[in-house]
Amino acid sequence: MSSSADPSQDTIRILIADDHPVVREGLTAILELEEDLKVVGQAHDGEEACRLYQQHSPDILILDLRMPKKDGIEVVTELMSQRPRPRIIVLTHSAKAEDLRRALAAGAKSYLLKGAEPEQVCATIREVFAGQSSLPRDLAAKLMDSMTQPELSERELQILKQMAVGKSNKEIGQALYISEYTVKNHVRSILKKLNAIGRTEAIAIASGRGLVNID
Repeated sequence: MSSSADPSQDTIRILIADDHPVVREGLTAILELEEDLKVVGQAHDGEEACRLYQQHSPDILILDLRMPKKDGIEVVTELMSQRPRPRIIVLTHSAKAEDLRRALAAGAKSYLLKGAEPEQVCATIREVFAGQSSLPRDLAAKLMDSMTQPELSERELQILKQMAVGKSNKEIGQALYISEYTVKNHVRSILKKLNAIGRTEAIAIASGRGLVNID
């Protein structure tokens, strides 16, 4: 694969953070076929991603969402305090709308799925390096659709996560130091917002949106 970049363009320095060695090495091999792209480091967890970012000051950070020690959202949030702000591309298996929305809200400039073609990955790197935000059409549509859905409050999300592990209203109330009556009211609101007829359906819908993890 040959580079389509202008020969006069500076080399784009890239840090890759992913806990799977095969992904890191494969992506490195693909990117280094391009004359204007250079991988300057590889991180196997979120803590190392932050440390190597400080060490190398890359132009682009390619980041998985699911990593040990610190997940991708935590890494994005931490690094956004840097000046100049980092240019981060999330590259993940998760197509869940909530993961997409949280990553972009935290400050990521692009979001790609790991099934993306190499040409798309390279093009996205160049777009983000140029200061643009980039999102594939299908993910942009998913994001727009998710924005039309009512958002759950922080307390509702806490209760939903407790529901997902099978706790009763009484147990949820004890865990969160609120009354069982208050829990019931929140559960009623959660069902309405998710357009679910019961707790089981609510949890399934929430899992599909990435609000809870029941894997």
